[in-house]
Amino acid sequence: MNANKSISTASRIIMIIMLGAFSLRAAMAQTVSASKIMDDIKDGRNISYENVTITGELDFTYMDWKIDDLPKRSRWWNNSSNEVDETIEVSVSFINCTFEDDVLAYIHDDPSGYTFTADFEREVTFRNCEFTRKAMFKYSEFDDDVTFEGTKFRRESTFKYAEFDDFASFEGTTFNDDAIFKYTDFDQGVTFENAVFEESLNIKYLDVRGDFNIKDMKVDDDIDSKYTSINGRSFTSYLLRNRN
Repeated sequence: MNANKSISTASRIIMIIMLGAFSLRAAMAQTVSASKIMDDIKDGRNISYENVTITGELDFTYMDWKIDDLPKRSRWWNNSSNEVDETIEVSVSFINCTFEDDVLAYIHDDPSGYTFTADFEREVTFRNCEFTRKAMFKYSEFDDDVTFEGTKFRRESTFKYAEFDDFASFEGTTFNDDAIFKYTDFDQGVTFENAVFEESLNIKYLDVRGDFNIKDMKVDDDIDSKYTSINGRSFTSYLLRNRN
């Protein structure tokens, strides 16, 4: 009897250990470090993740890798630019992912005076994702298809001066903070269908060529559309022409 009880207890302990190990592996599989993603991009690997949480700051500009090798700031920059650009040559895809820290394709570093940016040569997908902190794509150039469909921007974000060379989708996106598309260029059209802007929407100097879909778009605060151009027409003219 005692022997049988000992065997039964041992079996339960083994099962608990195995279940714990399985749970640990499952938890580990559901998180990916931003540093791993950055290493993979540098090694030329396409990025594709689904249903994971990305931990740590994801810096597409690679500022920390570059800054120590740059010349010290001169007072007038000797007529040279203070911009340092990184080109992401692989495709980037995140589906149903959560970013716990900042996602940066733009950084202005005050101590050095340099501005770091990132451009994207291939497809960029952030579908049904959640940016819990900053999502900065100021000055970024997107050469291929781009989608942020169903994605939530919880904190500060910007696409100021960004250029989209192919069609871009912000369908069903949610911006909890001010959304900035000032000076943004959409060369092949864009959709904001069913997008929700819980604060203000800045599309001042926005330039759109091609389709411009804002069906059921909702903006809770002001829209700054001064000098906005939709296929050569003002934003107000576009609304008047396309109202039901």
